Amino acid sequence: MTDQLESPSTISDDPQVIHNVDIEGMEDDKMIAVEEQESFPSVFANSDEEAHAEEPSVPLHRNASTEKSEAKPRSIPPPGEGQKIYEIDSLLLGFRNHIDYRYAQYKKIRKEIDKYEGGLEVFSRGYEKLGFTRSETGITYREWAPGAKSAALIGDFNNWNPSADTMSQNEFGVWEIFLPNTADGSPAIPHGSRVKIRMETRSGVKDSIPAWIKFSVQAPGEIPYSGIYYDPPEEEKYVFKHPHPKRPKSLRIYESHVGMSSMEPLINTYANFRDNVLPRIKRLGYNAVQIMAIQEHSYYASFGYHVTNFFAPSSRFGTPDDLKSLIDRAHELGLLVLMDIVHSHASNNVLDGLNMFDGTDAHYFHSGSKGHHWMWDSRLFNYGSWEVLRFLLSNARWWLEEYKFDGFRFDGVTSMMYTHHGLQVAFTGNYNEYFGYATDVEAVVYLMLVNDMIHGLYPEAVTIGEDVSGMPTFCLPVQDGGVGFDYRLHMAVADKWIELLKKRDEDWKMGDIVYTLVNRRWLEKCVVYAESHDQALVGDKTIAFWLMDKDMYDFMSLDRPSSPIIDRGIALHKMIRLITMGLGGEGYLNFMGNEFGHPEWIDFPRGEQHLPSGKVIPGNNFSYDKCRRRFDLGDADYLRYKGMQQFDQAMQHVEAKYGFMTSEHQYISRKDEGERVIVFERGNLVFVFNFHWHESYGGYRVGCSKPGKYKIVLDSDDLLFGGFNRLNHDVEFFSTEGWYDNRPRSLLVYAPNRTAVVYALVEDEPKATGNLQLTENVKNC
Repeated sequence: MTDQLESPSTISDDPQVIHNVDIEGMEDDKMIAVEEQESFPSVFANSDEEAHAEEPSVPLHRNASTEKSEAKPRSIPPPGEGQKIYEIDSLLLGFRNHIDYRYAQYKKIRKEIDKYEGGLEVFSRGYEKLGFTRSETGITYREWAPGAKSAALIGDFNNWNPSADTMSQNEFGVWEIFLPNTADGSPAIPHGSRVKIRMETRSGVKDSIPAWIKFSVQAPGEIPYSGIYYDPPEEEKYVFKHPHPKRPKSLRIYESHVGMSSMEPLINTYANFRDNVLPRIKRLGYNAVQIMAIQEHSYYASFGYHVTNFFAPSSRFGTPDDLKSLIDRAHELGLLVLMDIVHSHASNNVLDGLNMFDGTDAHYFHSGSKGHHWMWDSRLFNYGSWEVLRFLLSNARWWLEEYKFDGFRFDGVTSMMYTHHGLQVAFTGNYNEYFGYATDVEAVVYLMLVNDMIHGLYPEAVTIGEDVSGMPTFCLPVQDGGVGFDYRLHMAVADKWIELLKKRDEDWKMGDIVYTLVNRRWLEKCVVYAESHDQALVGDKTIAFWLMDKDMYDFMSLDRPSSPIIDRGIALHKMIRLITMGLGGEGYLNFMGNEFGHPEWIDFPRGEQHLPSGKVIPGNNFSYDKCRRRFDLGDADYLRYKGMQQFDQAMQHVEAKYGFMTSEHQYISRKDEGERVIVFERGNLVFVFNFHWHESYGGYRVGCSKPGKYKIVLDSDDLLFGGFNRLNHDVEFFSTEGWYDNRPRSLLVYAPNRTAVVYALVEDEPKATGNLQLTENVKNC
């Protein structure tokens, strides 16, 4: 085990075997063989914890479940056969060697975890052993740092004396110390104390924030963060009062960032977001809130994607208990809370992150260039390391257990799954791009494991993967041979809209729009969006800005005439969002503020940046002016933004009532390039889009499947939504028999130019429940 003291243990005997398999040349039996490997018993096997095992340590600030019905099963089903994917997609048979090898690696790791760790359920509770845990008699602190020569726990509690509390190391590189309670029975480390671990490493003495720290803060005037021992008295701990909402069939996600969610130029708080933003999200008709930048990150402008402390919620916005209060309030409102989790890379900060934690380059990460993301300037995890698996699996479970998140949006999954990280690669859909030398099987297997763990312990939890490559089997169950995500982010749609917005809408192709929206894999669900936070960043443009640009500053007031650019922009903004939601997926996402066409991009506070080349990138004088959301614009009765917001609200409520995104029935009956019309059915709704810039069509025949009376349930031309009110909503539309556009029946409608209208079958109209509102109700909001 001496090698393990120098570098982390790896799961495969040959760390390169997963990446460098000759897919075509190896024999089948060699590809899928599950070989016995060197044993990897628990790093705690010979721990000194036995000395005080009669009072086992527990993780800090655990919360009891709010209701007995929320008790989670604590067992994860064994692996399946992994063969059903071939029934779903026969093209995969040509790559069976690779895929079966991948599944064999997954099963092999599951077997090893069962053998040496007591199963995936136990393995994913690493936070109950590593980091700080407390028992009735004292505090135990453990840290995996095999590269360190010596270690000591330092902090406010011992006046930062490195000789006061030295740690001992076991044979697997885990350092440990037990601090008994003081004479009066109080913990040796008071709640709120700053703590670090001082290690003597190959590169010198180094003070690091504990890797499993649950809270860290940046003191005023200081650059690096300090770890915080967070263990408030029982009476100060937040206790959850509300159960998880039931997972909705259709996901309507409001993507948000707590810090920039204030209307004022400042960093907002969890408490303010809880009290002011969550009710807005509920009122708009979304049923899930996805929160970015939760994991602590020292660089605010990274949007939370350069994580330094993986188990700590960002201290900029408040305390861990403040975050719990936010999530509990969201659950009270019936909103799912999804966390934007980053397991694809980590900050390369040495002082307050994981980089060079124990003085070695290959601790949590790959060594050398393989462990560095050249574009993101960050470190890349070694998913073949046993302890990295423990760390990341436990991290995902921690946020579900401790904070009651309802699931995750996994960031940067494309970067994880390929050795080229998806950079400078144009994925064409050829299966050789997914199952070959460039595939990082270790990373794919980790994604299978984390999905297996999440769905095994929390069947209602949602996992969404940010993958631009279109990896086959990505959203199929692990037991069937898939990667296991519930949804894939349909990222190609936003890229297509940006491509089209660079052209005149007279040059848009209806077939091109439809193809992009429906081009997704059978039985693999997608979350679609017209734009997310990516399109809102400085240097890019939101859809509203692409459409209206500087006219937004002069012609958005209702007390003065509009302009042709504004009229066009508002009309197309609504149509783009509705057709994206209508055809693009089984879930929908919107970044906060984009629902009303937020007029400004996002620009984080920053100073001048001096590049090694000598080039200077100017800053913004550390201003927060563009790092906030002007919700008051969308609420103002005298501005045109309100009409755009009310249309988005109506769109969400119509989907809530009819559930068209998850309807099994979808049929596109018309995509006319000459008339610029798209007609499709989703469920028992008929959508009619007229993208023509000046032609309106009276008595226009559209196909439908069901006989009966139809009525308008959503009209983008409604005066309430900033339209021209050219449709009479009291008119009833009756189907007539006879085939038209390959449909057994048809309707005669009026289709004004640059307008989208949704017709619903009246006889099939479901009764409104709860506080869901029809378009007519939305008008009265």
